[in-house]
Amino acid sequence: MITSRIRAELPRMSGSLRKVGELVLADPAAATHGSAAELGRRTGTSQATVTRFCRALGLESYQQLLIELAQEQGRAEAEPPGAALGPQIGPEDDLEKVIGVVAEADLRALRHTAEVLDREALERAAQALARARRTDVYGVGGSGIVAHEAQARLFGIGSAAHAWTEVHAAETSAALLTPSDAVLAFSHSGATREVLEPLRLAGDRGATTVAVTGDPRSPVAQAADIHLTSYSGETSFRRGNFGTRHSVLLIVDCLYARVAQLTYDRATASIALTSHIADGHTARARRR
Repeated sequence: MITSRIRAELPRMSGSLRKVGELVLADPAAATHGSAAELGRRTGTSQATVTRFCRALGLESYQQLLIELAQEQGRAEAEPPGAALGPQIGPEDDLEKVIGVVAEADLRALRHTAEVLDREALERAAQALARARRTDVYGVGGSGIVAHEAQARLFGIGSAAHAWTEVHAAETSAALLTPSDAVLAFSHSGATREVLEPLRLAGDRGATTVAVTGDPRSPVAQAADIHLTSYSGETSFRRGNFGTRHSVLLIVDCLYARVAQLTYDRATASIALTSHIADGHTARARRR
């Protein structure tokens, strides 16, 4: 959703651009009426500032901003009463409110990620992972959990993938990569040095580098050959990387499914060879 994108980008915007973003978020419906020049006057900025604001969001024009705001408003009006719960959870809210807020935040993040996911970049990333001799996966902290999840998926379909969550080990592996290899790096902020450093080294070695971040202008995103953007489903107690986890996993699943398609024979053979393993470790419930 465009308002989610504005909310995510707002902290990184300059003072004048932030004024435009804050007004749009305060009254999205009103922002759809009038020209860019009028919105500039209402925010004490200018038409040029409004145009720069749109471009900062990855939009081609002010008209595209109006279209996305109108579409989002239409979807909200079509939802049943009570569906559009806000992101805040207060100390007096009951369990039903907590469940509703969390579920709605995740669903909105997933829908928005699916809507704006760059198909061309996703295809290029999947092609690179499918043909890679070896794939390094980088991530630390919360992104390290996602890195291990991505590695498990790729490894399960026959890809020689390994997750590195410690910078020295990651850089050692990166230094041994070749142009036949690929890298998949995760960083919500896109500014984590422990991810950026091995990513750059892998790129210097000629490996194809793919980054998944929440900021397409971040150092990690800019250092990668291919970038995919995740969006956050934040609530009162889930900020940053925690809020964006589900949308990142959606991107991982899309990559996994596409790589499996592109390596169909290898993927299906790998699944067939390993499908019995979990069954062999299933404990039966005791009879009482």
